[in-house]
Amino acid sequence: MENLKLKSDQLINRCNENKFLFKTTEELVPIRGIIGQERAKKAMQFGLTVPQKGYNIYVAGQWGSGRNSFVNMLTEEQAIKRPAPSDWVYVNNFNDPYQPIAIKVENGQGKNFISQVERAIRFLRRGIVEIFSSRDYENARQKLVDAYNEKSNTIVEMLNQLGEKFGFVFSLTEKGIVSIPLKDGQPMSEEAYNAISQEEYEILVENSQKLSLETIDLFNKLRIEEENLRLRLKSLDEQMGRHLVKFHLDSIKEKHKDNDEIKGYIELLENDIVENLDQFKDTEEEEDTANPLAMFALKAENPESFFERYRINLLVDNSSVKSAPVVFESNPTYYNLAGSIEYVNEMGVMKTDFTMIKPGALHKANGGYLILLAKDILMNSFSWKSLKRSLLDEAVSIDSKATFSGALISQTLKPEPIPLDVKVIIIGDYYTYSILSEYDEEFQKLFKVMADFDGELIRNEDTLNHFSRFVSTKCQMEGLNHFEPGAVAKLVDYATRLSDDQGKLTAHLKTIGDIIIESDTWARYYKSQVVTRSHVQKALDERISRSDKYERQTLELFEEGVYLIDLEGFKIGEINGLAVVGMGQYAFGKPSKITVSTYQGRQGIINIEREARTSGKIHDKGVMILTGYLGRMFAQDKPLALTASIVFEQLYSGVDGDSASSTELYALISDLSGVPINQAIAVTGSINQRGFIQPIGGVNEKIEGYFKVCHQRGLTGDQGVIIPKQNMKNLMLDEKVIEAVKSDKFHIWAIDHVDQGLEILTGRKSGKRMKNGKFEAGSIYALVDERLSKLAKEAQKE
Repeated sequence: MENLKLKSDQLINRCNENKFLFKTTEELVPIRGIIGQERAKKAMQFGLTVPQKGYNIYVAGQWGSGRNSFVNMLTEEQAIKRPAPSDWVYVNNFNDPYQPIAIKVENGQGKNFISQVERAIRFLRRGIVEIFSSRDYENARQKLVDAYNEKSNTIVEMLNQLGEKFGFVFSLTEKGIVSIPLKDGQPMSEEAYNAISQEEYEILVENSQKLSLETIDLFNKLRIEEENLRLRLKSLDEQMGRHLVKFHLDSIKEKHKDNDEIKGYIELLENDIVENLDQFKDTEEEEDTANPLAMFALKAENPESFFERYRINLLVDNSSVKSAPVVFESNPTYYNLAGSIEYVNEMGVMKTDFTMIKPGALHKANGGYLILLAKDILMNSFSWKSLKRSLLDEAVSIDSKATFSGALISQTLKPEPIPLDVKVIIIGDYYTYSILSEYDEEFQKLFKVMADFDGELIRNEDTLNHFSRFVSTKCQMEGLNHFEPGAVAKLVDYATRLSDDQGKLTAHLKTIGDIIIESDTWARYYKSQVVTRSHVQKALDERISRSDKYERQTLELFEEGVYLIDLEGFKIGEINGLAVVGMGQYAFGKPSKITVSTYQGRQGIINIEREARTSGKIHDKGVMILTGYLGRMFAQDKPLALTASIVFEQLYSGVDGDSASSTELYALISDLSGVPINQAIAVTGSINQRGFIQPIGGVNEKIEGYFKVCHQRGLTGDQGVIIPKQNMKNLMLDEKVIEAVKSDKFHIWAIDHVDQGLEILTGRKSGKRMKNGKFEAGSIYALVDERLSKLAKEAQKE
């Protein structure tokens, strides 16, 4: 089996520092963006350029891969090519104050528009007072009043002529025209009226009724004249007021002649001012009062509060934006995303108006790009629903905050929705994408582009060049000491180790960035002006030292004999398996003894871990595959009458995965055949029903974990690990392991079939099936077949 034993140079793919032609990374040009990810880049660029509805982007990738900064960079590159968006304002809807009007204003002109309206209102407040205090107005008004007085006096004379016939005279009082009875041709006094007899009173009442009938038409004429006077005075006010209002407002309309929404608002504003000229005439302030409640009650009648209706709410101000906006919302609550309506508390009652409408991220990103993190937006269910509704409707609707708070409100608003033109980019992981695609029917309609970031990068010259420039960029951005070629090569080796592939590098650049910072820290500690390989190694060692408490405790338990394990000799039905234990960001390998007991029965293979409910589904599947393999190999000519129990000794935290299935098979065959297994060798690898070995995960940690236990007890030169051949490309082992293999003190075998593993573990032939259907005499399989035949016969007898 020497041909299956790996050499030391196969255990790692070291980066040759001589490939780097720089003295330090300071000589390199900093890199913009991230390394590789061409496929994700193309998908992003495609999604950013498609303007049609529904082509929003979901970016899937591993945390720490640089996807956030990469998305921002590509989005900003695209945003520069697009013009800056318009401003948006909310104005009072004079016809329905509870439905404010949204107006689109040319980019950067929102503040100017507000200033123009505010200036016009200030001038009108002074100008209207002046114009209605002018002599021209007073003369015109007096003419109308004089004309009315002349006509009303004529009507009163006609009334008196009729009144004389019935003994009455008409007189003008504060309460209007009243009739007074006559006595001896003179108006009757109150004393005389009280002194009349009943007969005289009845005659007076009768005459009064007749007079009323006779004067109905004249009184109607008088009322008509009064109404005409009111209308003429109002018309006079409107005529003089509108002339002044148009003078000030027409200039605003002219400045915004291409904006029909502004022109429409100015017309509404003009009509409202003309209808409320009396409010402009009365500019006197309210008298002071010592009663605060009275002041509060009069607040609504304060002339200043009336003019709030003419204010303009600048919702979105893009005056400082030179191109399409890129907004990253880190806290996309419902109101941060879609905007809100604020309220003020007035004596326990919540009130609001259009000036209290506040924008959300969708408003700020309108005309540009909005970037969200999937975990943040999905944690806020109202936000997710609001985002989808806005994208489907292509408009942003602001709902009242009071509808969720349950507060007592006297009024609420329903602002006019604002048309939405935004490209949304959600950054998350692939699992979230698959869940949304499966269960959210609107998600696929809205996010038709998926940019998937790879977890690994191909390790080639181009990638190594970019990797070096990444180190240089990190040093410049963080103000760190620059790296020598040997230090960069060590970083490359570490990045390869993280990728679990000799031909790749990890795309988790956040972790690499942390190592760069920590390496610089040790360089400064040792007063070095550059970072060397030893500083990077120190950083890696210290990083492990901070996290390996549980591993140290585990090794102590092996040393003290608490964990039972044999590292030499041969035993039947016992073998050393390997598992990976994870503690946060640190994982290490832990060997475990696996034992098998076989005996007569028909229960098949009993997985004790499963019976104890400490194993996962994948491990249970691996154990069941053993039955398939045994059946195919040994039960073609007889029933498989076997009971076998398999257990991981001293494992109480549970086990999952099928990486121990080959290990369990070796122990099972050993117990059936009676051939002992070399306890110095540990095994990992899964199998299929044909006996072929399949790759597993965590191969480096498993080998190193077993090596540490062997090194602790003392290397004998016989110890080693059997791994699947496919895992050779994953090997990036620690230098101590490599040196032990190089000096022939530790061994690593790579196999692709169970037969090879059996021969390594037992030193005997596994055995081939001959033409007569039997296995080679004396082989392991022949002994297994013989044992199973005996068990089958005994079972048949019973």
